[in-house]
Amino acid sequence: MSAVKMTERKHFLSTADLTPGEVRSLLNAAQKFRKPVQADQNTPLLQGKTVVNLFFEDSTRTRSSFELATRRLSGNILNFSASTSSIQKGETLLDTAKNLEAMGPQCIVVRHSSAGSPKVLASAVAMSVVNAGDGFHEHPTQALLDLFTIEEKLGTVKGKRVLIIGDIAHSRVARSNIHLLRKMGAQVAVCGPPTLLPPHPEVFGVEWAYRPEELLHKADVVMMLRVQFERQNRMQIPSAGEYSRFWGLNRDRVKLLKKGAIILHPGPVNRGVELAPEVADGPNSVILDQVFNGVLVRMAVLASVCNPEGLKKWLK
Repeated sequence: MSAVKMTERKHFLSTADLTPGEVRSLLNAAQKFRKPVQADQNTPLLQGKTVVNLFFEDSTRTRSSFELATRRLSGNILNFSASTSSIQKGETLLDTAKNLEAMGPQCIVVRHSSAGSPKVLASAVAMSVVNAGDGFHEHPTQALLDLFTIEEKLGTVKGKRVLIIGDIAHSRVARSNIHLLRKMGAQVAVCGPPTLLPPHPEVFGVEWAYRPEELLHKADVVMMLRVQFERQNRMQIPSAGEYSRFWGLNRDRVKLLKKGAIILHPGPVNRGVELAPEVADGPNSVILDQVFNGVLVRMAVLASVCNPEGLKKWLK
């Protein structure tokens, strides 16, 4: 990945906002962080700075990844738990953020069930805001790490065919990836049950189908989405077993893929639903690479919003 001049952006809210140049500069920074992380060495780009993890939804990978990214940059981390906070007493999101800001952190990483909540915070606080997932809207750092992983494995995303299968209607991961992958030159297709696709999937500007068999043979990348039972009416699919039968990626469907095709999943995996265990752990799977790359990408994002000048110097 060639070096690109880092563009200063105070907040990181959406892949739709990013220019291709900004994407390239973030990917370049993430790649440069690989060697020190693999050598168990920290970099001082966030030394003396504090990042708040403000998570209103359960998370393992994203929250832990941001925490590790902050520590790898020598920063301080404050993990906020909504379940034990004044939110339970009726305090608003905005008041919570303003009270946290008064304690002096430089950045707040927010995950919230309401679409647009990070943008609202960004307009109301002086510190940097990073979107870690907002409702059905976006999950921009997930899309960035997915792109990073695809290019790590396939060299470039330009001209590659990426098939996203699953709960497209409820997926912020799908939305962010569609924005980002198309922007960077990939051809994107989506597939899922009629009840889990938007009413007019063509508005995304992508190819679409109801059955995976129609599209799997064309794909260089298959991105399986978690069935978000907590975000949908359970009547939208008859059962987990039936979903697996018609839309899950099993050993027979994997045989339809091109040689060298890779399989991604944002996690957590519902084993036996979206992915058969032997596929999740098989040679096409790059799921654990995604997890590792998430730390590198989130280091790049945090450094770019909290210390852009320091990041520029470090990249030279």
